[in-house]
Amino acid sequence: MEPKCENNRIIPVKKAQPVFVQPQTKPDAEFYFLSNIDQDFAAMIHTVYCFKADEEKKSTKNVANVIKEALAKVLVHFYPLAGNLIIGDNGKFIVKCTNEGVPFVEAEADCDLDVLGDVTVPDLDVVGNLVHTIPGAENVLQMPLLTIQVTRFKCGGFVIGLVNNHIMSDGISAMEFVNSWGETARGLPLSTPPFIDRRVLVPRQPPLIQYPHDTYLELDDVSNITSLYMNEEMANESFYFTPEKLTKLKQIATEDGVVKSCTSFTVLTALVWRARSKALKMRHDQKTRLLFVVDVRSKLETPLPRGYFGNAIMLTSCVCTAGELNGKPLSFAVEMVQNAINIVTEDFIRSAVDYIEVNGPKVSFTATLLLTSWSRLSFNTADFGWGEPVQSGCATLTEKVMALFLSGGTDGRKKGVTVLLGLPASAMEIFKEVMEMHV
Repeated sequence: MEPKCENNRIIPVKKAQPVFVQPQTKPDAEFYFLSNIDQDFAAMIHTVYCFKADEEKKSTKNVANVIKEALAKVLVHFYPLAGNLIIGDNGKFIVKCTNEGVPFVEAEADCDLDVLGDVTVPDLDVVGNLVHTIPGAENVLQMPLLTIQVTRFKCGGFVIGLVNNHIMSDGISAMEFVNSWGETARGLPLSTPPFIDRRVLVPRQPPLIQYPHDTYLELDDVSNITSLYMNEEMANESFYFTPEKLTKLKQIATEDGVVKSCTSFTVLTALVWRARSKALKMRHDQKTRLLFVVDVRSKLETPLPRGYFGNAIMLTSCVCTAGELNGKPLSFAVEMVQNAINIVTEDFIRSAVDYIEVNGPKVSFTATLLLTSWSRLSFNTADFGWGEPVQSGCATLTEKVMALFLSGGTDGRKKGVTVLLGLPASAMEIFKEVMEMHV
């Protein structure tokens, strides 16, 4: 089924066969080490960047070639992206530097860019055809680490669609790659050359586990949540919180004095976690977990080098019963989120790296909400020679248990936060009722 725009017109996209773009120079390395932190993030991320063009100032007829040539140049610095993900002798993911290259697809759409509408909210029916995926691939080992599609529209505007494996980079590293790629396309030196040696995060010998690391705790599904996800269609929705609504939530969270202050992130995270547990009708005794990431760049006693290319984020967690979560004031959940952030210190990070070394990265999503925030990522700074994107967004939610925070809202609203998540259809109706009291 072809994607449709907001007014139900079909967006006809004609795709050429993919070509493999290799780095201009072949790397010497045979294998590329991935840290234990990277092992937690083997999932494909789909993003799109939409560019309008002034054809009178600079034609986009050759845009795909410009971007493709720049890719070959920038891959010299980011050469692992041209390799393949394999399982090493130790049972961990590692990159084999095959230099096979990055699949690159040129495409044309027989309509104007404006028909896409707002791509901030993932809609596979609209943007799914603007990224290149591998037919028949069943797991990340059968997928390239990165694919690129450049789709040019009748108006001259174009969309760059990326599918990249999160195991290679967190949000900051991914944006530094895209910005470096754009600088290369404009003939500029890299403002932030990548530091690609991930051995700065090797485990200690012998490993020293100093914390329980509930991130990897296996929870029992006493509420039959798994069955609900299996038997119902998924519904994706977005919820926009204005700055005024966020201020009101902070007032509610601090009125009992349990927490003196809180950020928009902590209060919104607490609210979504509580509302989701209600929507899924979790039993009073159901243990539920919140997972989210903390940037560790500034948490280490010896900060990671500037331009560190990889995952410099750490999963942290909160665990309690659904009865506690919903039976106590909002401040209870906010304080748990704050504690989960504050526990991420040098000792915690090194302990987590060592835990994965001993036990492996076995993350279970039973009764779990995985929350990711893109609200501070500079997606709209990439410039390939035709100015910055007019909009950008993720093309899909990578996990059914995931919620995503984006900065601003639809219709050009720059302030506030938009929450995106998917739930089984019946649960989404309950979730919307809870959200209506706050948005």
